[in-house]
Amino acid sequence: MRNAMRNKRKPGAAGVTGTALTSALLLTSALLLAGCASAGGGAPQKKPAPSQPAPAANTVLTVLTNRVDLIENGVLQRYADTFEAKHPGTDVEFEGLTNYASEIMARLSTRSMGDALLLPNNLTNEDLVNYFEPLSDGMFRHIRFADFKAYRGVRYGISTGASTEGLVYNKAAFRKAGITALPETLDEFYEACAKLKQAGIIPVYVNYGAQWPLSSWGENLVGFMTGNPNYLNQMTQSDQPWQVDNTWGQAIGILRTLINKGYTEKDLITNNWELSKSEVASGHAGMYFIGNWVINQVIEAGAKSEDIGFIPFPYDNKRGKRYAQLSPDYFLGVSKFSEHKQLAEAWVDFFVNESGYVNDSGFLPVDETKTSSMPQIRQFEAYTPIYIERRPPSDDFLNISAKVQITFWTGDEIQKWAVAKDLKTAFQTYNELWKQARHEVLGLNAMSK
Repeated sequence: MRNAMRNKRKPGAAGVTGTALTSALLLTSALLLAGCASAGGGAPQKKPAPSQPAPAANTVLTVLTNRVDLIENGVLQRYADTFEAKHPGTDVEFEGLTNYASEIMARLSTRSMGDALLLPNNLTNEDLVNYFEPLSDGMFRHIRFADFKAYRGVRYGISTGASTEGLVYNKAAFRKAGITALPETLDEFYEACAKLKQAGIIPVYVNYGAQWPLSSWGENLVGFMTGNPNYLNQMTQSDQPWQVDNTWGQAIGILRTLINKGYTEKDLITNNWELSKSEVASGHAGMYFIGNWVINQVIEAGAKSEDIGFIPFPYDNKRGKRYAQLSPDYFLGVSKFSEHKQLAEAWVDFFVNESGYVNDSGFLPVDETKTSSMPQIRQFEAYTPIYIERRPPSDDFLNISAKVQITFWTGDEIQKWAVAKDLKTAFQTYNELWKQARHEVLGLNAMSK
């Protein structure tokens, strides 16, 4: 196996961001895609179960990934060795992309997509047919998010893992701060933060400078707080979805409170993502509100597994019932332009079901019949959270977002709202943009309410 190495991991976004793009950052890629949008068009066809691939000698299978850390530490090499033993004459080569979300769009425009790759989150499902090969239906028995990346009944991607979000905390830091009971309400969470700060420990590392982790405090948190997996899609029914007294305002309000009270890292500007893992691992920081996938990374950064806990986030002052949103990680699929499609699909099936990636990365299984072996996940589930499975964003939501250039799931808008002088004014600016885009996309009378 040959490796192409880049930078450290930035986790896959669980959601999608727009029809062509949802941010100014990706507008260039949208223009590139326009030149090849018609490639391989036509109605998608159901794919029968594949026969066992018989690769020619020294067949190189190129896999594009965002997990450059797993290239560097040899984990992907281990997976490849196992796969190559099952498929003699195959060499698996990984290419790690530092900023997968934007770099993969340029790859699509030139069809240099390798053989197997993670599906871009900012393509609408109807565009998948132009770049990806249908996957066999047999791969999706008992699989969560099976139709997340499907168009007209044909599936093009399978999730590589499932995750939920909660408080990842250092038990030693809690003991040092004198926290004897885990917070179960929002007020108790703030009290824990105050004790950690008093003990000289960063209460919550929000990774403001890294930006992308901030989506936990916005798009993802509103799903937790409402218990409604379709909450974002229902924003298309309103001209003013952002209000200080609705779930959006309450979610952003929690983040603003943490920043205003000094309960976060002091350096909000620098991208300290890698540093933050060692800070939580060492107990210099007490908590993250982030996905369960980070747990193993914190342990790899030096923490003892028994010192890291994981509990539901106490987003209000009600006790008892807590929702926990289940989100897919990146979806894996086969390039339509691959010369080794059967072998690439065999890799996809192996990676999701046999490689061990789910446990190695701290994910929840995407196979509904399997359970996690991680003690932190068992601790989380002891709270009996009510799991809600995230819904794919609707075309209307994606098209309106793209029109107004609101960048969901990147943390961009959350970063601005978290430090806005007046949140109500900031929300109103976005509401005005949203209303105009909504009326244009949905063909509504501009004077309607």
